[in-house]
Amino acid sequence: MTEQLGKPALNAGDSGALGGKLLPAPISFEDASAFVRELHRHHTPPQGHKFSIAAMLGSKLVGVVIVGRPVARRRDDGATLEVTRLCTDGTPNACSFLYGAAARAAFALGYRRIGTYILKREPGTSLVAAGWKLIAETPGKSWSVPSRKRDDKHPIEPKLLFERTAA
Repeated sequence: MTEQLGKPALNAGDSGALGGKLLPAPISFEDASAFVRELHRHHTPPQGHKFSIAAMLGSKLVGVVIVGRPVARRRDDGATLEVTRLCTDGTPNACSFLYGAAARAAFALGYRRIGTYILKREPGTSLVAAGWKLIAETPGKSWSVPSRKRDDKHPIEPKLLFERTAA
């Protein structure tokens, strides 16, 4: 992809000053999804989003967060959003930077809480660093049922639910 006006390039070569400051930038769902397809360890992009945010280090795209409606029906109350994908290239602090940016953006839009699920085997360090709290553990199970067959495109294992609420 090439860099366009106001649009971060996926493969921008220079990172500005290494060790520089991470900055948020708008990113389209299409470009955020392409970044997830290229670098995410175990997920494909979600179906849609409310908004996405890029993490930039100089002119280099180093991470994305995709925020949408909660996947679980019980959490989809109109006041809650969910980080449905977070993906970085491994740049230090990019995950906690993006979790913080997603929460601030959600609250600025009037939402009251934001949540996300991580695999139980993941430490959640970035979430804690960004002020999120562990609120539940959920069993890993398939979305497929006899009356509604689905192909599972995600890991089927226990997950941890983290949340941050508006002040």
